[in-house]
Amino acid sequence: MSHAPDSTLLLGHSPDPDDAFMFYAMAAEKIDLMGYKFQHILQDIQTLNERAMRGELHLSAVSIHAYSHLLDKYALLPCGASMGDGYGPMFVALKGKGPAADASLEEKKAWLRSKKIAVPGLMTSAYLSAQLFLGPEFNHTVVPFDEIFDAIRLGSVDVGLIIHEGQLTYSNEGFEKIADMGEWFKAETGLPLPLGGNVIRKDFTPEQRTELNVIMKESIRYGLEHRRAAVDHSMAHARGMEVPLADEFIGMYVNDYTLDYGEKGRAAIREFLGRAADRGLVPRLDKLEFVS
Repeated sequence: MSHAPDSTLLLGHSPDPDDAFMFYAMAAEKIDLMGYKFQHILQDIQTLNERAMRGELHLSAVSIHAYSHLLDKYALLPCGASMGDGYGPMFVALKGKGPAADASLEEKKAWLRSKKIAVPGLMTSAYLSAQLFLGPEFNHTVVPFDEIFDAIRLGSVDVGLIIHEGQLTYSNEGFEKIADMGEWFKAETGLPLPLGGNVIRKDFTPEQRTELNVIMKESIRYGLEHRRAAVDHSMAHARGMEVPLADEFIGMYVNDYTLDYGEKGRAAIREFLGRAADRGLVPRLDKLEFVS
């Protein structure tokens, strides 16, 4: 029996290939939607974070960093998360302009603290991971994620904190990696770095939350089982990537953790946001709630 409301639900997700892949089966009605109707709102994650702050969306993808400010309005669904298991946002500079190849982690941190760094948004998990890595105050400026390489080339910044497909293309684009936040977090904690997640408004009943989680999980499973069709669907959002690169990018952020991040994923989110809360970078986590 469905507990679907009569009205259409607003479902926010980013126009990225990984999100398009996840929601393909829902958008194309390839699975049982249990009587629910969805309007897919495709906006960049910064806009989705801001809309979630206002409680406008019934379900949405958000940055895990932003979620720390949404605890009173939203609960976290166990599926649809982006976890960087030993990889994640990374600091890059032009080839030959970084610290010495054999520099220690502490030397790299000191080098980074002396530079002007482009970050992709103050509510991104990338920025919060950088604050945990370098300390809360470092010389940064906000640059849209897809303009960071150009900002470095033009010399308006020395270093970029890159996300999305830049993590796969930076070397071909003439850059070198200085430090990877997912690699650092895993070395520190043994856990994946939680970057994004799906949230549901807390005014849904427990039954509705469960049903909506099942629908989203089945959508992700369908994509993984019908990979070619789902990748083809996501190519409309691939920002000029060729299919092999888009497929590799999707594989980084749509995997077994995405179906259900389980206890390890919960531990990763508590550790990431807990460290930030201890440093006063985000609110306390008293209302942190996972949908079971």
